[in-house]
Amino acid sequence: MNGQARYFEDFSVGQKLAFGHYEVTREEIVEFAREFDPQPHHLDDEAGARSMLGGLAASGWHICAMAMRMCCDALFVPGAARGGAGVEDCRWLKPVKPGDVLRMEVEILELRAHPRRPVGFVTMRWDLFNQREQVARIVTTPLFATRGGA
Repeated sequence: MNGQARYFEDFSVGQKLAFGHYEVTREEIVEFAREFDPQPHHLDDEAGARSMLGGLAASGWHICAMAMRMCCDALFVPGAARGGAGVEDCRWLKPVKPGDVLRMEVEILELRAHPRRPVGFVTMRWDLFNQREQVARIVTTPLFATRGGA
């Protein structure tokens, strides 16, 4: 179902989805950091090397944005997504560096129909990996339209 329209009824607890191919560039890391998180270890190779990150690394907020892009491409835009109720947990586990290629594994944790509106809450865990290891975990609850409410 990757890239296909998904409604609330198309999800089930325990369901797993895998998608994404996002190539991280040095230019993108620096551009995002300049705009939104101008800490030295996100802007400068030498400062990154001196930090606990061991080199220039993407901001955690940039990691979230890249994950969101992959979810938009695979789930939200082609589907019946109707916004979100929030993020319950967000963990940046390992640095994301230039040259990393990111992918996502998503597991559906909970489903709750809205009591009055034609949408449902889909709590999901996003596990984000580079080519070697897991780099982030995000638990979030987007809303999806029900089939009859689309």
